Amino acid sequence: MASLGILKEKVPGENRVAIVPEVLPSFLKLGLEVFIESGAGAGAGYFDESYVDKGAKILAHGYDVLKKANIICLIHPPRLEDIAYFSENSILIALLYPLLNLDLVKQIAARNLTAFSLDLIPRISRAQSMDPLSSQSTVSGYKSVILAAHTLPKFLPMLTTPAGTIPPCKVFIIGAGVAGLQAIATARRLGALVEAYDIRPIAKEQVESLGAKFVNLPITAQDVEDRSGYAKAQSETFYSKQRQLIIDQCKKADIVITTALVPGIKAPKLISKEAVENMKPGTVIVDLAAEQGGNCELTVPGKTVVHNHVVIHGPLNLPSSMAPQASLFYAKNIQSFLSLFFKENKLSIHWEDEIIKNTLVVREGKIVHEKVLGALNQKLHE
Repeated sequence: MASLGILKEKVPGENRVAIVPEVLPSFLKLGLEVFIESGAGAGAGYFDESYVDKGAKILAHGYDVLKKANIICLIHPPRLEDIAYFSENSILIALLYPLLNLDLVKQIAARNLTAFSLDLIPRISRAQSMDPLSSQSTVSGYKSVILAAHTLPKFLPMLTTPAGTIPPCKVFIIGAGVAGLQAIATARRLGALVEAYDIRPIAKEQVESLGAKFVNLPITAQDVEDRSGYAKAQSETFYSKQRQLIIDQCKKADIVITTALVPGIKAPKLISKEAVENMKPGTVIVDLAAEQGGNCELTVPGKTVVHNHVVIHGPLNLPSSMAPQASLFYAKNIQSFLSLFFKENKLSIHWEDEIIKNTLVVREGKIVHEKVLGALNQKLHE
């Protein structure tokens, strides 16, 4: 009988949990026995008894779960020291970021595990319900505006009062992916005037549909997207004009939110020190790319700094600050992804499925993902 195991996340400050009680009935219908480490969901407000009520079994320690379960779901990669406790031939599902965790991948293979990395979910319509990068970016985009509004010493909406009229604040958002679009929608709901920039012309319609103004760069980017939908590198002429555009936009803004990320590498630096020093006193920057170094030259990951009277937030793991709903989103992603593993309530993985192939990093102890193999080979020859 296949069994599912959920561990308490070990990353400091992490409140989320991979599975919430609400989705347990769907796993039980697949014939899965579900084991939960005691306290795994407490940080998100999901206590042991709520899992028991939905049919799960609570075990005192994570190592007990690893002994019992043959499918383990996590949010973050497991710690290197925990790999030895996984049962051989078990399946690991998590956001592994394998290109950044090559030593971990080798340990997973040495333990004869099969591992799927959810950050590699392909950007196809069938996979949208399985994509945690998108679901968690929704949380980050929303919370970034709330954080900025809390810091900004101004009203966001226009106010007309007997004492006079207060104009709406101006928000500039860089990047119109999932996080950027959610930030636009949230800022608009709060009454702000919003402008947004994205290297991809296709984003213009999405930005404008949310009531924001799309800022055009007076030079056309060439071949802007890779197959995954992320922005590709451009010419130095393009970047020079982009930097000037961002300086000009930041001068006018009360809030700037940056969301530009490229998987597996450092975030592009889009806001220079010069741009910050040209901003109005009291302006707030929220850098959602802080976990990968930040889009602002002055961002300090995990810290809030003030430079020239401009507040720069470099938050890490914003979804953890909204753990109940962020966990629910993630659990729904896992629910959809695991549905690919079963046929007539029996574990039956179709290895040629596009989503399975894209996310499969290690199969029964063998590293199979082409990009990971390439990175390991490059590291070997350095």
